[in-house]
Amino acid sequence: MPTETPQPDFVLVRPQMGENIGAAARAMWNFGLDRMRVVAPRDGWPNPRAVAMASGAGRLLDEAMLVETLPEAVADAHFVLATTARTREMTKPVYAPERAMQLAAAKIAEGQRVAVLFGPERAGLENADVARANAIVSVPVNPAFPSLNLAQCVLLLGYEWRRAAGEVAPERMQMDGSDWAAQADVEALAQHYEARMEEAGFFFPAHKAESMRRTLRNFWSRMPLTQADARLLHGILRQMVRWKDRGG
Repeated sequence: MPTETPQPDFVLVRPQMGENIGAAARAMWNFGLDRMRVVAPRDGWPNPRAVAMASGAGRLLDEAMLVETLPEAVADAHFVLATTARTREMTKPVYAPERAMQLAAAKIAEGQRVAVLFGPERAGLENADVARANAIVSVPVNPAFPSLNLAQCVLLLGYEWRRAAGEVAPERMQMDGSDWAAQADVEALAQHYEARMEEAGFFFPAHKAESMRRTLRNFWSRMPLTQADARLLHGILRQMVRWKDRGG
C-alpha cells in the first residue's frame, strides 16, 4: 500500500511508452512520492518495460491505480493541477512549479486531496483534460523547444513538492566528525600564535603592534573554525617552532 505521508497524487494520463512510466515511477520515489495513478496506458498494463525502467521503484507500479478515464482518476480530488504548455486557450490560474507545489502543500495540510496531471508523451494533455483542472502548472522552458519528457516533468514537480514540504534545506554544512570551535578554542589559538609571533619579532615597529594584533584577532574571529581546524593550526605552529629550534 502507498505510504500515509501527505502528498499529491501524480496522474499519468494516457501514457504511451512503458519506459517513461517506469522512469516516472523512479522519479517519484526519488522524492518520496508513491501515489501514482495511470489512465488508459497505450501499451496495456502491467507493462514489463515499465517494470525494467522503474528499477528499485517497482513497488509504485504494483500499487498504482489503473483507470480508464480521467474523471475516474480525479474523482476523489479536491484540487487538480494540469501540467501543460497550453495556457492561452483557457481562463485559469497559471503557476510556476514552485508555487504550484507550495499551493498543493497548503491544501493538503488543510485535509484536501490534490492531483497533478501529466499528459502523454507525444502531445501532452488535451484541452478537454486541462478543462477538468482547477489550475495549470507551466514550466518556464525554452519557447523554441517547450516539450518536456514525461519523466522529466514528474521529476521536476517531485523535487518542487519536496521543497514545498520543507524537506530540502537551502543550505547546510556537512561536518566531518568535528564540532565548531568554541570561543575558548579560538582564544587559545590566537594567544598561541601571538606568543610565537612575538618571539619571532613579527609585531614591529612598536607603534603598529597593537593594530597588527587587532587585525590578527579579527582574522581568527572571521574564520569559521572547527575544533579539528584549531588542533591542526596549533600543531602546525608547534612543528614550525621545533623545526626552527633544530636549526632548520
